[in-house]
Amino acid sequence: MEHNGKEERTMKALMKKKAGNLPFTAICCIAVLCTVSCRKELCYNHWEHAPSAKALIDAEYEYEWERDYGSGLEDSWRWDTEYDSLRPDMPEGLKVLTYADDGRQDERNVDACGELVPLFEDHQSILLYNNDTEYIVFENSGSFPATMATTRTRTRSTYSETHSDEITVNAPDMLYAHYIESWHGERKIEADTLAITMQPLTYTYYIIWNFTGGLQYAALGRGALSGMAQAVYLTTGTTSEEKATILYDCEIKDNYIEARVMSFGIPGFPDENYQPTKSGDDPYLLNLEVKLKNGKTLSFDHDVSGQVHSQPRGGVIEINGLEIPDDIGQEGSGSFDVEVGGWEDEEDIILPL
Repeated sequence: MEHNGKEERTMKALMKKKAGNLPFTAICCIAVLCTVSCRKELCYNHWEHAPSAKALIDAEYEYEWERDYGSGLEDSWRWDTEYDSLRPDMPEGLKVLTYADDGRQDERNVDACGELVPLFEDHQSILLYNNDTEYIVFENSGSFPATMATTRTRTRSTYSETHSDEITVNAPDMLYAHYIESWHGERKIEADTLAITMQPLTYTYYIIWNFTGGLQYAALGRGALSGMAQAVYLTTGTTSEEKATILYDCEIKDNYIEARVMSFGIPGFPDENYQPTKSGDDPYLLNLEVKLKNGKTLSFDHDVSGQVHSQPRGGVIEINGLEIPDDIGQEGSGSFDVEVGGWEDEEDIILPL
């Protein structure tokens, strides 16, 4: 105590000495600064430490790119690309939407693994989904049961001129979601823990076109997959009945062309009466456009209804026996320009298959 008293007297004397010729306002400022710097922050009024409804979100992810409905792809994998390389990554962050029974709403962005968030007292619904999507558009977000994810439209004149009037869209990017229909918030000091599993709502179709010859003439590739679901409900994972054609770009390999196409899956799925072993009535059509190094464009069309219907949420679609004839690949040029530009001024050549 004596030591503390001595330090206090020394401090007062030093302040008095330094303040000797200072105006009264300056002396007041010094006093205020000393008072503020010595006072501890009062944290007990913050919602994190005060009695309030709150929860620590602990998020895990289901890194699945396809659902097995009898195809057994993982156990019988035979393609160059590794099965696990098609698995999605963890997103950059999560959006947490909270709706109270009395109509109040709250929206927060949190870390991808979760963090502590304030919630409403009493009953509420909680919807979580990743907030780093680029092409996905969210509709009816004011009502949880009707909240849907769609994707942005995309046009391709060469496809629309020769195919159906089904809406054409970008492939959606990765979408995870988790829905808690009812949660009761209690006002207390301790936070509850919400351990959740974020499940995928978009899946990947690994599409392969195998060529027996002529692929050396190809410069660019792009494709379209028609008949796919146009949207998905975030709360249930059920896809809409509306259909869309997904447009995408491809990558040319040594003897095949491949594409990794994300989608919501087939329309109206899941359905308790669904039978994946049957082709069903709904057609699923696959289109491939190949731009040659001489500037010409070839178009290949296939009915892949059987392959898609047996794989309603991602899988492998494979087409065999394609060929680019030498007379078409060599036409118009004695040498090939490997720096072919975009897709302008195409001359489409439809090959009957």
